[in-house]
Amino acid sequence: MTETDVIIVGAGPTGLMLAAELRLAGVRPLVLERYSQRRETPKASGLGGQILDMLRYRGMLDRFRDASSDPDVPPRLPWGGVHLDFTLLAESPMHALPIPQATVEDLLEERAVELGAQIRRGHKVIALRQDADTVTAEVHGPEGRYQVTARYLVGCDGSRSPVRDMAAIAFPGTSYPEVNRFATVLLDESVRIFDNGDIDIPGIGRTAWGFTRNERGLFAFGPASPGEPISLFTTEDELTEYDNDEPMTLDEARASINRVLGVDLPIGSPTRLSRFTFQARLADRYRDGRILLAGDAAHQFPATGVALNAGMLDTVNLAWKLAADIKGWAPDGLVESYHTERRLAGERTLLHTQAQVAIRRGQDAAADALRTVFQELLTDEQPLNRMAAFISGSDIRYPMTGEHALNGTFTPDLTLHTDQGITSVAALMHTARPLLLDLADRPELREVAREWAHRIEIHTGKTDNRPADTILIRPDARIAWAAGIDEPTATAVSTLREALTTWFGAPLESTAPVTDPIM
Repeated sequence: MTETDVIIVGAGPTGLMLAAELRLAGVRPLVLERYSQRRETPKASGLGGQILDMLRYRGMLDRFRDASSDPDVPPRLPWGGVHLDFTLLAESPMHALPIPQATVEDLLEERAVELGAQIRRGHKVIALRQDADTVTAEVHGPEGRYQVTARYLVGCDGSRSPVRDMAAIAFPGTSYPEVNRFATVLLDESVRIFDNGDIDIPGIGRTAWGFTRNERGLFAFGPASPGEPISLFTTEDELTEYDNDEPMTLDEARASINRVLGVDLPIGSPTRLSRFTFQARLADRYRDGRILLAGDAAHQFPATGVALNAGMLDTVNLAWKLAADIKGWAPDGLVESYHTERRLAGERTLLHTQAQVAIRRGQDAAADALRTVFQELLTDEQPLNRMAAFISGSDIRYPMTGEHALNGTFTPDLTLHTDQGITSVAALMHTARPLLLDLADRPELREVAREWAHRIEIHTGKTDNRPADTILIRPDARIAWAAGIDEPTATAVSTLREALTTWFGAPLESTAPVTDPIM
């Protein structure tokens, strides 16, 4: 019998990010992955939105940027059959980083192992049981069956999650008939490329880059350049059920293009081939006792570019809460707040991805008119800002006590001037510790926080245009409480004490400094 703190089922980006976050929180994760080697089927091709901010707050973003083919790619993205150009905004919350999922997994595994996480490949969880205190997994590994017992188990095992099935958690929603195929290839020399990136498709003629729709489906491509790879995309309605882990071939991509366009497009030398279907699903609950779900096991979204962001952010929310319970100081309801907060985030993400379904699937003149109007609206700053916040996840505000507008939001990366020099919120968050950030020299609030000095760090500094006098920041970079500018002391002290108790448990009887190591 093996014992650990948390069993993580699945070594994709969600499981590996969770392993690293748990190690930062000072608990022992064991990652069990059923495949003995990483799957080679191409999946996601980049990261985008708030997860990039979170990686920066953990000191990891430079690793990912160094591994990207274009770390400063302009944020121009497709959305529901229209184009979003976030370069029109002076400051956009939506950024993208092209990077293959396999590389993301390499970097996350490297980080998790650096921090001391244990990863076992070729180990399949075949049964689960739990009681009031522990969960036990029956595992089939290369040397036979064995058992692992832990305080918690988290299913990060994908859309067909065996953990979800074993926990009997319903996964209601809709499966769409769309089959999407993506290919990065070279065009044959016989295909003429125009100066603006359009191409001359034999049998059709000049075809503008972007989206081409007809009654058979959708064909899309980005601006073409002579001798450079081009990304091609098709969508068809099919009744065939595909295994998304089954690799797509170049012939399959060619056949799909032929069915949609009615002609052959000469292509070759593929560097990426992938096929995927769309579902809109949310697990009924993200927690069943000591079994939890994260990532694709908990949610499926009918659009590209959001799943990795959502899954990895699940883990940042979850890890410190599990660690608090395992260490014995979690206040009532802390672990359950993972379901409340991240399902809210899932609902919000599902809202804008299902809206994309409605906009992109219409094929009549009215649908064309809707897309045209929508495209025109998205050249204006306010709706474009709203859409950037939607897609990035920066619009999500968790329910918190208190009236301050910052409560429940993601902490901005303020530049801080301290007695030790210049630092930032991002630099202070590298260790994933909670922070009380005093921006207005409020000693009475720091005195209250010292009762929790064994669990939080207290910092004093100045910043330009401070958004609040004092901010209490959770390990997931969410603001748990904020004192308004010149807020009366009695009110601020009372609400700060309430927030500290809500999120970080009972205070110490003694206010003497206590060290609570993270490793």
